[in-house]
Amino acid sequence: MNEVWKKPPISLSAYQGMVGHEVGVSSWHLVDQHRIDVYADVIDDHQFIHIDPERAKRETPFGTTVAHGFLTMALLSIMSYEVMPVIEGTTMGVNYGFDRLRFISPVRSGSRVRGRFTLVEARLRKPTELLSRTNVSVEIEGEDKPALVADWIGLIYFA
Repeated sequence: MNEVWKKPPISLSAYQGMVGHEVGVSSWHLVDQHRIDVYADVIDDHQFIHIDPERAKRETPFGTTVAHGFLTMALLSIMSYEVMPVIEGTTMGVNYGFDRLRFISPVRSGSRVRGRFTLVEARLRKPTELLSRTNVSVEIEGEDKPALVADWIGLIYFA
Protein backbone atom coordinates (compact mmCIF):
# COMPACT_ATOMS: atom_id res chain seq x y z
CA MET A 1 0.00 0.00 0.00
CA ASN A 2 1.20 3.51 -0.82
CA GLU A 3 2.56 5.34 2.24
CA VAL A 4 0.32 8.37 1.66
CA TRP A 5 -2.69 6.22 2.59
CA LYS A 6 -1.22 5.31 5.99
CA LYS A 7 -1.49 8.70 7.71
CA PRO A 8 -3.01 8.59 11.19
CA PRO A 9 -6.51 10.08 11.15
CA ILE A 10 -7.41 13.29 12.93
CA SER A 11 -10.69 14.33 14.54
CA LEU A 12 -13.31 16.31 12.66
CA SER A 13 -12.87 19.19 15.11
CA ALA A 14 -9.09 19.19 14.50
CA TYR A 15 -9.74 19.29 10.75
CA GLN A 16 -12.18 22.17 11.13
CA GLY A 17 -9.58 23.93 13.26
CA MET A 18 -7.29 24.03 10.21
CA VAL A 19 -9.65 26.36 8.32
CA GLY A 20 -7.82 29.51 7.31
CA HIS A 21 -4.41 27.83 7.49
CA GLU A 22 -2.05 26.30 4.99
CA VAL A 23 -2.29 22.56 5.49
CA GLY A 24 0.85 21.72 3.59
CA VAL A 25 2.88 21.43 0.42
CA SER A 26 3.25 18.20 -1.54
CA SER A 27 6.47 16.71 -2.82
CA TRP A 28 7.65 17.55 -6.33
CA HIS A 29 6.21 15.50 -9.19
CA LEU A 30 7.95 15.16 -12.55
CA VAL A 31 5.89 15.96 -15.63
CA ASP A 32 8.02 14.35 -18.31
CA GLN A 33 7.22 13.58 -21.93
CA HIS A 34 6.25 9.99 -21.14
CA ARG A 35 3.62 11.15 -18.63
CA ILE A 36 2.29 13.72 -21.13
CA ASP A 37 2.14 11.10 -23.91
CA VAL A 38 0.30 8.59 -21.72
CA TYR A 39 -2.21 11.26 -20.71
CA ALA A 40 -2.67 12.28 -24.36
CA ASP A 41 -3.51 8.65 -25.17
CA VAL A 42 -5.97 8.40 -22.28
CA ILE A 43 -7.95 11.50 -23.28
CA ASP A 44 -7.29 11.22 -27.04
CA ASP A 45 -5.83 14.73 -27.27
CA HIS A 46 -2.75 14.54 -29.47
CA GLN A 47 -2.31 18.22 -30.28
CA PHE A 48 1.30 18.79 -31.33
CA ILE A 49 1.99 21.20 -28.46
CA HIS A 50 1.75 18.19 -26.15
CA ILE A 51 3.31 15.32 -28.10
CA ASP A 52 5.73 16.64 -30.76
CA PRO A 53 8.82 18.17 -29.11
CA GLU A 54 10.48 19.24 -32.38
CA ARG A 55 7.42 20.97 -33.77
CA ALA A 56 6.62 22.54 -30.39
CA LYS A 57 10.17 23.90 -30.26
CA ARG A 58 9.79 25.43 -33.74
CA GLU A 59 6.21 26.68 -33.61
CA THR A 60 5.39 27.65 -30.02
CA PRO A 61 6.69 30.20 -27.54
CA PHE A 62 7.17 27.40 -24.98
CA GLY A 63 10.38 25.97 -26.51
CA THR A 64 9.17 22.42 -25.94
CA THR A 65 6.00 20.45 -25.38
CA VAL A 66 3.67 21.36 -22.53
CA ALA A 67 1.40 19.27 -20.34
CA HIS A 68 -2.34 19.35 -20.85
CA GLY A 69 -3.92 21.67 -18.29
CA PHE A 70 -6.18 18.83 -17.24
CA LEU A 71 -3.13 16.62 -16.61
CA THR A 72 -1.82 19.23 -14.20
CA MET A 73 -5.24 19.36 -12.57
CA ALA A 74 -5.39 15.54 -12.36
CA LEU A 75 -2.11 15.50 -10.43
CA LEU A 76 -3.91 17.31 -7.62
CA SER A 77 -5.20 13.92 -6.46
CA ILE A 78 -1.81 12.45 -5.55
CA MET A 79 -0.62 15.80 -4.22
CA SER A 80 -3.64 16.06 -1.91
CA TYR A 81 -3.16 12.48 -0.66
CA GLU A 82 0.34 13.49 0.43
CA VAL A 83 -0.82 16.61 2.27
CA MET A 84 -4.45 16.59 3.32
CA PRO A 85 -5.28 14.80 6.59
CA VAL A 86 -7.63 11.86 6.85
CA ILE A 87 -10.56 12.50 9.19
CA GLU A 88 -11.57 9.83 11.70
CA GLY A 89 -14.65 7.89 10.62
CA THR A 90 -14.41 8.83 6.95
CA THR A 91 -16.02 6.27 4.65
CA MET A 92 -15.22 8.04 1.38
CA GLY A 93 -14.45 11.36 -0.21
CA VAL A 94 -15.61 12.57 -3.61
CA ASN A 95 -14.86 15.49 -5.88
CA TYR A 96 -17.65 18.04 -5.87
CA GLY A 97 -15.96 20.43 -8.28
CA PHE A 98 -13.87 23.54 -8.59
CA ASP A 99 -14.54 27.26 -8.29
CA ARG A 100 -12.35 29.76 -10.10
CA LEU A 101 -10.05 27.17 -11.68
CA ARG A 102 -7.44 28.95 -13.79
CA PHE A 103 -4.47 27.67 -15.78
CA ILE A 104 -1.92 30.43 -15.23
CA SER A 105 1.35 29.11 -16.70
CA PRO A 106 2.22 26.20 -18.99
CA VAL A 107 3.99 23.19 -17.52
CA ARG A 108 6.85 22.41 -19.87
CA SER A 109 7.90 18.81 -20.37
CA GLY A 110 10.60 17.92 -17.86
CA SER A 111 9.28 20.31 -15.20
CA ARG A 112 8.47 19.40 -11.65
CA VAL A 113 5.29 20.58 -9.96
CA ARG A 114 3.95 20.53 -6.42
CA GLY A 115 0.68 21.47 -4.76
CA ARG A 116 0.18 24.01 -1.98
CA PHE A 117 -3.05 23.50 0.00
CA THR A 118 -4.93 25.91 2.27
CA LEU A 119 -8.18 24.78 3.88
CA VAL A 120 -10.75 27.57 3.54
CA GLU A 121 -13.99 25.82 4.57
CA ALA A 122 -15.01 22.66 6.41
CA ARG A 123 -18.74 22.70 7.00
CA LEU A 124 -21.12 19.88 7.88
CA ARG A 125 -24.00 19.88 5.40
CA LYS A 126 -25.55 16.84 7.04
CA PRO A 127 -24.47 14.86 10.11
CA THR A 128 -22.60 12.44 7.82
CA GLU A 129 -21.49 14.85 5.04
CA LEU A 130 -18.75 17.47 5.22
CA LEU A 131 -18.17 20.06 2.51
CA SER A 132 -14.46 20.82 2.34
CA ARG A 133 -13.14 23.73 0.28
CA THR A 134 -9.41 23.95 -0.30
CA ASN A 135 -7.51 26.70 -2.07
CA VAL A 136 -4.83 25.03 -4.11
CA SER A 137 -1.96 26.32 -6.17
CA VAL A 138 0.26 24.13 -8.34
CA GLU A 139 3.76 25.55 -8.36
CA ILE A 140 6.31 24.91 -11.10
CA GLU A 141 9.84 24.49 -9.85
CA GLY A 142 11.94 27.54 -10.76
CA GLU A 143 8.97 29.56 -12.08
CA ASP A 144 7.47 32.69 -10.56
CA LYS A 145 3.87 32.00 -11.55
CA PRO A 146 1.90 28.86 -10.68
CA ALA A 147 0.61 26.39 -13.25
CA LEU A 148 -2.88 26.64 -11.83
CA VAL A 149 -4.91 28.04 -9.00
CA ALA A 150 -8.34 26.88 -7.87
CA ASP A 151 -10.79 26.44 -5.06
CA TRP A 152 -11.30 22.68 -4.89
CA ILE A 153 -14.48 21.42 -3.30
CA GLY A 154 -14.84 17.93 -1.92
CA LEU A 155 -17.49 16.05 -0.02
CA ILE A 156 -16.34 13.80 2.80
CA TYR A 157 -18.75 11.16 4.10
CA PHE A 158 -18.85 9.52 7.52
CA ALA A 159 -20.45 6.32 8.79
